[in-house]
This record gives sequence, C-alpha cells and structure tokens, in this order.
Amino acid sequence: MRYELVIFDNDGVLVDSEPISNRLLAAYLTELGHPTSYEDSIRDYMGSAMHRIHDLVLERTGQRLPEDFDEVFHARVFAAFERELKPVAGVVDVLEKLAGNGVPYCVASSGSHERIRVGHRTTGLERFFDDRRIFSSQDVGRGKPAPDLFLYAAERMGVAPERCVVVEDSPLGVQAAVAAGMDVYGFTAMTPAAKLAGAARLFVAMGELADLLVSSGGRDTH
Repeated sequence: MRYELVIFDNDGVLVDSEPISNRLLAAYLTELGHPTSYEDSIRDYMGSAMHRIHDLVLERTGQRLPEDFDEVFHARVFAAFERELKPVAGVVDVLEKLAGNGVPYCVASSGSHERIRVGHRTTGLERFFDDRRIFSSQDVGRGKPAPDLFLYAAERMGVAPERCVVVEDSPLGVQAAVAAGMDVYGFTAMTPAAKLAGAARLFVAMGELADLLVSSGGRDTH
C-alpha cells in the first residue's frame, strides 16, 4: 500500500452519527433561541469541534451559549446513540481488511474521547480501536480545520504526514488534512462532492475504500 497510516474521521465515516447529532444540535440551538435547521447544522457545524459552535453563535448573535451547553447536548446525543447509532455501512469490512493485512490505522475526531468511545461501544467498533488508536480534538489546542489534530495523530503513530491518508466526510476535515500535508479521500455519502474538492479521491460507498487505498494513487474527482 502506498500509505503507512490510514487516519479515519469518526462521525459520518466510522459511525453513522451525523444525522443524529445534527438533528439534535439544530433542535437544541432553536430551543435556546437561535433558530437552526438540520441543513444549517450540517452546513455550519458538521465535522467541527464544540468550541466552533460556541464561537459561531457568539459571533453571529453576540450571545454566549449556556455554560452547561456541552453537557446537555452530549447527554441528548449519547441517549440517542444508544437507541439509533449504527456503524457506517461497509466500514467493518474495511477495518477487518486493514487489520488483517497489518495496515496501521487510527481515528482522529473533532468529538470528545467520551463521544468516540460511546459511539464505538454502541456499534461494536471498539474491538478495532484501543486507546493508542484514538485521538480527539481534546488532545490539541485547535480543532479542524486547523491541521493540529492530524499532525498529532501522525506523530503519535510514528508516521510522517506525507505518508498518511485521511478519510473524511466534512469540508472542515478535508481542509485540516490538506493543511497537514496529507492526502485525503473524501466520503460523499452525506456531503456533496463539490464541497470536498480538496480531496485527492472521492468515493460514495464505504465498500470502495479498500480498493482505493491499495491503488496506485493520483487524483480522481469523479
């Protein structure tokens, strides 16, 4: 394989959490007096760390979100995860192939460590990710679109950035990976391809990923 490390985003790439979390985020912000549609949430917040939500609301309205915003939101999300969350279709096969072939991989997510672990435990993906393979925006000073998280993950895994490939489904994540000097494979199941234009490759079904990772490379935006 042309890469020495595969770095997965979590939400929307490993676990099918984006519809759940963005539905709840839009509802909660609206409840707090900041009218937000599901589409607004996807556009503005998908792939971002929690601090971005606080920053954008403050910038747009001049009002701060409640101090317990993160706690309340995560409680709602985790409860919904227990009822609804599933792994992204096809991702178990991809992880089994990587593990079976001894290909190093990890997850680098804007979500908290707790969110990552709850999602993996609920979906059965925890068997693929021990603590050494899990990296969160909590571990660095700036979340995506800053490159810090991906650079941190690569450093901890002992691989040079240019030998890494990131699997992402959000524009912020693609920006972060490009800024880190890494190739990005953009997953377009939920995000229009045009919004992931910085990716080296685009794919719409997770089942395509294993073959892409062992192909000879080059840019493919179709």
